[in-house]
Parts: sequence; C-alpha cells; structure tokens
Amino acid sequence: MIKVGVTGSNGFIGWHLCQTLRLDSNKYVVIEFNREWFNEDKKLDIFVSKCDVIIHLAGLNRHSEDEVIYNTNIGLAEKLIESFNRTGFKGQVLFSSSIQEERNNIFGNSKKLAKELFYNWAINAEANFKGLLIPNVFGAFGKPFYNSVVSTFCHQLVNNETPKIENDVTLNLIYINDLIKVVIDLIDVKTIENINISYTDSYKVSEILELLLAFKLKYYEKGQIPNFNKKFELNLFNTFRSYFDLNGHFPIKYTNNIDDRGNFVEVIKLEIGGQVSFSTTKKGITRGNHFHTRKVERFSVIKGEALIQLRKVGDIDTFDYYLSGAEPAYVDMPIWYTHNIKNIGKEDLYTVFWINEFYNPNDPDTYFEIV
Repeated sequence: MIKVGVTGSNGFIGWHLCQTLRLDSNKYVVIEFNREWFNEDKKLDIFVSKCDVIIHLAGLNRHSEDEVIYNTNIGLAEKLIESFNRTGFKGQVLFSSSIQEERNNIFGNSKKLAKELFYNWAINAEANFKGLLIPNVFGAFGKPFYNSVVSTFCHQLVNNETPKIENDVTLNLIYINDLIKVVIDLIDVKTIENINISYTDSYKVSEILELLLAFKLKYYEKGQIPNFNKKFELNLFNTFRSYFDLNGHFPIKYTNNIDDRGNFVEVIKLEIGGQVSFSTTKKGITRGNHFHTRKVERFSVIKGEALIQLRKVGDIDTFDYYLSGAEPAYVDMPIWYTHNIKNIGKEDLYTVFWINEFYNPNDPDTYFEIV
C-alpha cells in the first residue's frame, strides 16, 4: 500500500485526485490533510511522517494583493520543506506548478521559485521530486471566477447570466480526469525532474462558449442529448452538467400525450447512441448504489412510484426525487454522484434506463457505493 498525502485536497484538482486514488484502495491509502496544519509544526510533522508520497497542490491563485499570493505560495513550500528536514522525509514529492511560470507574473513567479526550492531539497535529501508544469485544467466542480473560464461560463449559463468574452485567445486545455491519470502514473517514477504536462485540447474561448450555448439549448432547456464529435465535447458536456442546481432542476416531467387509446411519452431524444434498458423492480427493492466518472445516464419512470437518490461522492447531503408513472418523469445522473432507485409503491416499478456507452466489463466505469 502506498500512503499518499495531498495538500489542497479540498480544491478542484485535489478533490478529483483524492477520489480517484480511493478508487484503487488495494494500492493507495489517502492520508488526511488539514490546511491549518501548515501553521502547526507538530501536526504537519505527523502528517509528513505518515506519507510515502506527498502531492503538494495547496496554494493561492488569486488575491487583491500580489504580495499575498507570492508570500503564501513560497511560505507553504518552505513550511513543507522544513517539516521534511525535521522528520527526515525522503519519499516522493510531486508539486503542481502552472504555465503561468512562463508569463513572468506574481503567481507564476511564486510557483517557479517554490518548484526550485523543492528541487534543491530533493537533491540534498536524495529524495524523489517531480515539478509539474500544468496547462489550463477544466472539469466538473471547478470554482467559477477562479479555476478557469470554462467553470465561469458553465456557472453563468445555468444561472441564466450572459457570459462575456474579454479576450478571445486560444486555450491549451487538459481535462481533469486526464491530468489525474498523469499525476497518479508519476507516483511510481523515481526521479528528480521537472515535467511539462502536455495539453490534450486547444480551442478558442469563443469556440468553447459556442459549444456550451448549444448544450444549454439542447440539453438544459430541451432535455436532448447532443452529439459529441470529439472526446473533448463529452468532457465539456459533463463539466457543464456538474453546475446544475440539483434541488431545482430534477425531476423533469415528460409531455404525457393521453387519448382514448392510452398515453404516449417521448422518453429521450438522442443525437448519439448508447444503450437503452428496461426493468421492473419489485416493491421495496432498491437498484443501483453506484457512480460513474464519465458516463451520461438517464432514469425514466413510466409506471409505479419511485424514489431516486443522489449523493456526491465524499459528501453527506442526499438529493431525493419522487417520481410517479402517473406523471412520467426523468432524472439524469451527474458524474461522481452515487445514485439509486427504489420502488416505494404498491406495484411493480417500470423504469427505462439510457446510458451513453455499451456496458464493457473490462472498463465498466461503475463504482459501488451506498447512497
């Protein structure tokens, strides 16, 4: 078992990194970290002593005073190194820097100097170190007006605000899942080096906004699943979905066309393929209790009474949705939300499930966790 400590574990990259490491619990143990420990030497030393690997993500990106950004980022690196020296830590250290290093600004300069401090420590301590130069990162749960313009646009669109493009530059981007895979793969590489992490996609700001506007019209407003011409578009779509207000958006009722013959409901309009399934669930039975990290999935209740529950992995708050076949409706499953469906009625529950991929037992993207 490799014991991994992550500073900044509650941040955008840190959250995804910790959750992904926990998916491989046979290999990794995530050591708890609290940012306050930077100001408590004893607790910081205890944390460091427990770790085989430390991934340093904690830092400050934005502040009204440049000096605060600079001093914070340098100070956190110095405190970690002091703890390494006190505890005799000689494990693996990975440090997240930024392409801002190349732009000679306060944030970039602070990251560059912090990276040099870790590099010199590793040489002197005969430890392992990777300084990671990371491009623009986007993905689910990024903080708007802080992490990326993608986060900002998504937040604005689902809140019916109008995004504005201040500078229509070309962004070199990497999706959060792709970045996390690179970082985890580097844990086993025992070297001292600085690494430029390659971007996976390159788009103008206006092109990103155009795609997001299409997602809002087709999916957010009409419930349609758009076509994805590239993996980037699916990644952007899952990012967009993560900003929905789950208390107010679902469940969405279908148009129920009723006449003398019975009723007719259009369950889903697709521009892509995938897999459609139908199930009956007996009284009191619960299905699901799993989550996905990339799949798009819809539960449509067409007969009976159901309770659908969602909970974001790592959180305790649960979202409860009550659906009835008398008023057919659906709920879509966000990525990283464990979910289930329970028959709470007196008769069999009839449900139609759609998911955007065929089930692949060798790559199921299905992780079991009770809601």
